Amino acid sequence: MSLVKLDRSYPSVQGAPVISSVETDIFRLRYFTYCMDCDFCHDTCCSYGADIDLGDVERVKGLGKDFEDYAGLPAAKWFDGNVVQDDEFPTGAMMRVRASRGHCVFLDTKGRGCKIHSYCLAHGLDYHVYKPVVCFLFGVTFEYGNLVPSNEIKDASLICYGQGPTLFEAAKGELEAFFGPALVAALEKVRDGVHDVS
Repeated sequence: MSLVKLDRSYPSVQGAPVISSVETDIFRLRYFTYCMDCDFCHDTCCSYGADIDLGDVERVKGLGKDFEDYAGLPAAKWFDGNVVQDDEFPTGAMMRVRASRGHCVFLDTKGRGCKIHSYCLAHGLDYHVYKPVVCFLFGVTFEYGNLVPSNEIKDASLICYGQGPTLFEAAKGELEAFFGPALVAALEKVRDGVHDVS
């Protein structure tokens, strides 16, 4: 593992987080990626809830009764309510999406996947505006201005670790949507300059 400083800082479309460096393991490490095609993990990566920006909290709540009915749980039970100041989140603060009965409250336990994601797709909404950034970027994450592998991949505890595309290839579309094509181009330059990342 090595940390490579990028040519400049790359803020997200919401201003934060800002990526200035990349851990080169994202070009080497792999995971299955195709969650909806997986028939062996039983959505284990959705077991814990997630950090969510306060802006996303308000937007999800703003979907109203229709989404509340779709989620199958009152809005008062979606988030832990414990606000944590964190400058890496767009509003500078976040809280946690709750987990209940061993899974995120937004996991579709009668089907598959995230109810925020599927609701947005069904209603023509951009899920990047509502879904926690740590969820749609999963495989990679941000910390202290660095783009790094998610913890479950760093510690090899993810059941599908080692299979599928590299973390970078898996996250490329989401990185472009949230940070823009310039970040992806900068990361490709780093990838192409890194030796022995296969």
